[in-house]
Amino acid sequence: QVQLVESGGGLVQAGGSLRPSCAASGRTFNWYGLGWFRPAPGKEREFVSAMNWSGASAYYADSVKGRFTISKDNARNTVYLQMNSLKPGEAAVYYCAVQRIYKGSRNNPATYDYWGQGTQVTVSS
Repeated sequence: QVQLVESGGGLVQAGGSLRPSCAASGRTFNWYGLGWFRPAPGKEREFVSAMNWSGASAYYADSVKGRFTISKDNARNTVYLQMNSLKPGEAAVYYCAVQRIYKGSRNNPATYDYWGQGTQVTVSS
């Protein structure tokens, strides 16, 4: 059974940093990649960042490039999202999700197979 558990959200002032994590357990071998998403106006879930499961390649939404960094601890099967210079509009529940195989997109949440329960990020102005 696959399980994704997010943690590390919290309350931060605008301009501050948080580093949520996503711990994966279960049949994790041969997964294609992992992504982070958040709700956005007009979208159920908006792409934030993604990484292939080996950790060799990372991808970011334009809105977070230069401020967010995705990384992975292979020994712990845990993926982190370092978020710096947070903005009030980025307050949301952040979800991690796994793609077992590549389905033509890293940005489309419909191509992800497993989801965590989310971790709340609150940014005060």
